[in-house]
Amino acid sequence: MNFNEKSGSGKENRHALILGIVLVVLVLFLFRLLSIQILDNGYSELAQQNAIRRVNAYAPRGVIFDRQGRKIVVNRPIYDLMVVPGELPKPLDTLELASLLRINYDELGKRLLKAKKYSLFRPSLLHAQIRVEDFAQIQERLHDFSGIYAETRTVRTYLYPYAAHLLGYVGEASPELIAKSNGEYRAGDYVGVSGLEKTYENYLKGKRGVQYRYVDVHNREVGRYKDGAFDSLPIPGEDLHLGLDIELQVYAEKLMANKRGSVVAIEPSTGEILTMVSAPGYDPGLLVGNVRGRNYRKLQQDPLKPLFNRPLQAMYPPGSIVKSLQALVGQELNLIHPETRFPCGGGYAIAGHTVKCTHKHIALNLEESIQHSCNPYYCYVFKTVVDQNHGRRPREGYRIWYEYMKKFNLGRKCEVDLPNERKGIVPSPDYYDKIYGKNRWKSSTIISLAIGQGEFGITPLQMAHTMAIFANKGYYHRPHLVRSIGATGQKKMKYREQFHIPVKPDHFRVVQDAMQKVVDQGTATAYGKIDSITVCGKTGTAQNPHGKDHAVFVCFAPRENPRIAVAVLVENAGFGGVWAAPVASLMIEKYLKGTTKRRDLEERLLKSRILPSGSDTVPTPFL
Repeated sequence: MNFNEKSGSGKENRHALILGIVLVVLVLFLFRLLSIQILDNGYSELAQQNAIRRVNAYAPRGVIFDRQGRKIVVNRPIYDLMVVPGELPKPLDTLELASLLRINYDELGKRLLKAKKYSLFRPSLLHAQIRVEDFAQIQERLHDFSGIYAETRTVRTYLYPYAAHLLGYVGEASPELIAKSNGEYRAGDYVGVSGLEKTYENYLKGKRGVQYRYVDVHNREVGRYKDGAFDSLPIPGEDLHLGLDIELQVYAEKLMANKRGSVVAIEPSTGEILTMVSAPGYDPGLLVGNVRGRNYRKLQQDPLKPLFNRPLQAMYPPGSIVKSLQALVGQELNLIHPETRFPCGGGYAIAGHTVKCTHKHIALNLEESIQHSCNPYYCYVFKTVVDQNHGRRPREGYRIWYEYMKKFNLGRKCEVDLPNERKGIVPSPDYYDKIYGKNRWKSSTIISLAIGQGEFGITPLQMAHTMAIFANKGYYHRPHLVRSIGATGQKKMKYREQFHIPVKPDHFRVVQDAMQKVVDQGTATAYGKIDSITVCGKTGTAQNPHGKDHAVFVCFAPRENPRIAVAVLVENAGFGGVWAAPVASLMIEKYLKGTTKRRDLEERLLKSRILPSGSDTVPTPFL
């Protein structure tokens, strides 16, 4: 046999092999098709969309508890009406449907048009969050509107009308989120929009299930397909257990009523946030249900900005509370000591400018300078650190000071478990290089920083976090709200980690001595002192170019084995010892003793109104 004959025979064999493979595949395909269409009628029944309805079984979101196990956020059942436009009766009585749903006729038209644009044969949300008591009437008439059916789900119920800024709220998933979610979210799904609801969305949301139901010709559900054989159960979201004390939160919000400002309280040993108040606040229940949009617009238009999360986003000059930090840095650099004295004379004069002091002190030592909040003393400390730092040039001295501020998480985020935290402002050396030129500036150029003014800006969360570090004599955990997640009680690893500030404990002790005297014998004595509880604190007055200065007070207690660190800022209230200190003092008493005895002071705060001029208006009623 020649080569050509062999080649032809090989080609024929290959053709036969390929033909055989095709025939085998075809037989298998035909057999599978036969089994689907004839032998297993389940698939054919599922394909009959007019007879079988696929209904989402939404998972309830996880419940939120406080540190004592008290429920703060739970779920209640509601109904959503879904529409499949291609199954609607023709003609559709839209007037009757709008009347039944109690919505505007034009609004109904917009919703139906939106559903048609999305899909004729896939369900879209028509009317959301119908209360159980309202749904009974609607249910009786649904048989008149084929293509419209109800899905049961749950919405958030806030058991306390407080803590809105930290809890957050839930809203409908946006088209952008749905597009990016790879099928995880669908039209009509709810998602955490702000606060803890947003941060812990992946834990809280759970997993959706599905149910297949028989529907008769009158659009009535008459049973479950194959007794639920194809159904899948929803998996509830995981619960959150907070370090928050809800009773302390409620108390703090009441003390801050009719005021603008912030309160943050932290447990120093763990970093758990006990209280976080943004005043003015609002009832989180206002942003639940089908009135959420209208109420949100009203909150947005309120001139007092109740939606603004002041503890995380408002930046204030720290004022005199930065003096305690200055004292630590100066000691750690071996530039000042407990007995170091600087003159006061009522002010620190430099380059034609005077940083004034409220008193004409004698030359004070370190402890006395904090106790009496002497401005000139800390101008000299700042000058020593920046200009006279062991022979370094001013830019290098300032860089060292700047790095210490960053170690206390000033000028950078604390990484709290809430969205939209701001890092505050501590100007870098490069910032001043751009303004004045490299090595063409020194302490006198930026002396306002010495007393917490100028370009300095920190958040109330950073103020409280700094006090937690002072309470611990140099170590800290990142501040956080959630202490554990789910039944297993896991905690995010980043909040277990402990950090240490490179400052000797003895230097903290010296400053703690001074801060105790601030409360016992100094600027916070009148309202900060508590019987049988040793409080260490520092008053401050943050300058405000737009009106009256802000009152600031930071503290921790008790001094030995501290259990609470607090920062209070009351906008436009003046001296920290008069308005901020009593809020913090009463909170400490409430938390550590369970009750308060200073009723006159409490009544004074509860009844006081400290708001910017022009804001004495009657609040707009919510729907």
